[in-house]
Amino acid sequence: MNQLSNRRVVVANRPTGEPKPSDFRLETVPVPELEDGKILLRTNYLSLDPYMRLRMNDEKSYTAPVPIGGVMDGEVVAEVSRSRNPQFKEGDLVSAYTGWQEYAVSDGQGVRKINVGNLPQSAALGVLGMPGLTAYTGLLLIGQPKPGETVVVAAATGPVGSAVGQIAKIKGARAVGIAGGAEKCRALIEEFGFDAAIDHRAPDFADQLKAACPKGIDVYFENVGGDVFKAVQPLINDFARIPVCGLIAHYNASSRPQGPDMLPEFMKQVLVKRFTIRGFIVSDFADHALDFYKAMIEWLAAGKVRYREDFVDGLENAPDGLIGLLKGKNFGKVIVRVAPETAK
Repeated sequence: MNQLSNRRVVVANRPTGEPKPSDFRLETVPVPELEDGKILLRTNYLSLDPYMRLRMNDEKSYTAPVPIGGVMDGEVVAEVSRSRNPQFKEGDLVSAYTGWQEYAVSDGQGVRKINVGNLPQSAALGVLGMPGLTAYTGLLLIGQPKPGETVVVAAATGPVGSAVGQIAKIKGARAVGIAGGAEKCRALIEEFGFDAAIDHRAPDFADQLKAACPKGIDVYFENVGGDVFKAVQPLINDFARIPVCGLIAHYNASSRPQGPDMLPEFMKQVLVKRFTIRGFIVSDFADHALDFYKAMIEWLAAGKVRYREDFVDGLENAPDGLIGLLKGKNFGKVIVRVAPETAK
């Protein structure tokens, strides 16, 4: 049998500020022979997510950075192409964190068989995958919205934000989304059923947000930080809850922000308003995955949750896809089509 070749994208340089195409390198290497207990995975779809920018920095975080020359980190939907592991058979559809490459050899650890029902395979990377679970657990376990409360979510047309708003509505809360541009704001109302949508690019953004939240903000789902949070902070109610999922406005920062130190005033508000702010990583709530999956399948079938996907074609275009995502160019879950589907 001819030896397979594997194309993969590796980290070529540590970015300073915004990543550039030259910070990545496309390589072709042979696929190693399959040993007993191993499986060969062929990637169909690759997820692109904001956290990947942090993996490119050589700094302490909740997981190790990708080394120079290492394959970029990322979750995939893959098919078992060959198997010498009795727990998997050829054709099994799985998800795994095998990164930006066409093929990967695995011993099966961390490889999860998936079932998306009548949905596309790619849904396992979005509404039925990590972003959906992030929205579900962050909102319901930390945000704990109550009927009639106001829930505000930043980056609201992304895969996490759009799910947050829709789940908030299911729970009887009022959903206000923050997004960039008229098209995205229109979709929040017409497609995703939010009660209000505010364009953070508008010159009077803070005034519009205040008008959309006449009773203040009870839950703020943070995906952005920066100027968006500055507009949110004065509206936070007593005993509000703030799940911190992401801070994409800061991921490309190469120096400390200029201007006055806002921390003392912020901490004063934490004390006076007694609100809760908690950062989280979705793996913190892995034991809630089954409850999430059951609920999301029901909501999708009932039309209570909708989602969008934004595709990038070809592994070689993954770097441009991530660069665009970090600039807010995407609309929905960003997914790279790496290979055509063959599994039934």
